Amino acid sequence: MTRLLVHAEGQTEESFVNAVLAPHLYEQGFRSVDVLLLGGIGSWKAARQDVVDHLKEDPNSFATTMVDYYGMPASWPGRKAGSGLAATGKAEAVEAALAQDIARKMGPCFDSRRFVPYVAMHEFEALLFSDCARFADAIGQPQLTMRFQRIRNAFLTPEEIDDSPETAPSKRVQALVPGYRKPLFGTLAAQEIGLRRMRRECPHFAEWLARLEVCVA
Repeated sequence: MTRLLVHAEGQTEESFVNAVLAPHLYEQGFRSVDVLLLGGIGSWKAARQDVVDHLKEDPNSFATTMVDYYGMPASWPGRKAGSGLAATGKAEAVEAALAQDIARKMGPCFDSRRFVPYVAMHEFEALLFSDCARFADAIGQPQLTMRFQRIRNAFLTPEEIDDSPETAPSKRVQALVPGYRKPLFGTLAAQEIGLRRMRRECPHFAEWLARLEVCVA
């Protein structure tokens, strides 16, 4: 049965994987879904070594990333090339470059299907705008439903909520909820919203999830 290691940016992503993503993937047939924390989004060289080490140590396993586009260093492969594209195009440019780099490091015999990179646009918190009422209720702030909804309605999808230091998804939430604790509140909200709603509202996230699901086909 399939084993997956998620190379995650931080504790928020780790909590999401353990509480929401892993149970779903177990239902799809995965044997194990584990998280390796990158400790923030530093150099790609260090992250790449973690991915390569895992893929070489366990030839029957798969690996993925869960990192935010927001705050990603310009030195990451594809980051500069995708800067002028729309949200999904930016993520795809980085993911394609990461996949190419891993395949190059692994060598010509590597099965490229074993590495499924994912770059969240523009931040994990964008997923929570998939259902603003459930988001607000989950963090004990139901009175903020309409304010969350106004943010959501300004964009075609939650994944397009922009990524400046003032208007990235988490910055918008923190401005409305002083003391917002990302790993705890983000996971509570994600559990309340559910993957089905996130998939419907966030097409790039949905594509990643679909690619993981076929790993066990």
